[in-house]
Amino acid sequence: MPQKPKLGQNFLRDQSAIQRIVAALGDVSQQTVVEIGPGQGAITRMLAERAAHVIAIELDRELAPLLRVQFPAERVTVVEQDVLKFDFAQASAAAGHKLAIAGNLPYYITSPILLTLAESAAALDRAVLMVQREVADRVVAEPGSRDYGLLSVTVQMYGPVERLFTLPPGALSPPPDVHSTVFRWRFAPRFAELGVDERSFLAFARQAFAQKRKTLANNLRAAKYEQSAVQSALEDAGIAAQARAEELSLEVLARLFLQLRK
Repeated sequence: MPQKPKLGQNFLRDQSAIQRIVAALGDVSQQTVVEIGPGQGAITRMLAERAAHVIAIELDRELAPLLRVQFPAERVTVVEQDVLKFDFAQASAAAGHKLAIAGNLPYYITSPILLTLAESAAALDRAVLMVQREVADRVVAEPGSRDYGLLSVTVQMYGPVERLFTLPPGALSPPPDVHSTVFRWRFAPRFAELGVDERSFLAFARQAFAQKRKTLANNLRAAKYEQSAVQSALEDAGIAAQARAEELSLEVLARLFLQLRK
């Protein structure tokens, strides 16, 4: 019988999917790969064969020692830690290059992990991640689509994302109640390119998307922007008065942000 997970993990069993995840990372023969939530080591095993080194971050106190027994320390470093507290910048500095990331992310903390990776973008090169399908839909969503929102904007401001493939519940053990999607994220932050300050723009995005049913203008007024300033900024940015944040691309949102800052 499969080991019953204690921290909400659903272990990937599909060998073809494991191969596709590792292949999607590309050539990692000269690179350190950080694996988030290695679990019982299914993906770790293939990563260890291909990467220069693997750092496996595992919070489960029972699984971490088992991973250390499975893999030689010179190939795989097992770190028993909450990934939200892991220092990616330090690991990148120690490796001497930007890190590649792989992982079957625990569903219950997917968004916090994505935000942690975003905050560490300067230390990261690319990531191939498996998440709940509905979360992936939001991550890769385009402006004007039903799933486009704050998570889409936040992730995509740190670099392009692409959906790779989707797996049925039976590919994991125990089977979750949902499908899982693998996507690739290449870290190339766009803040400098779009001329916006990182923290200020993300705070603005949270205000713009605060109430999905409200227009952009109403959300901004609720965030204490003066009505005349909002109206003027919308006009100068070429945005319709009744537009919703969900309709606007990153470029247009950045343009509106800069108009409001004037």
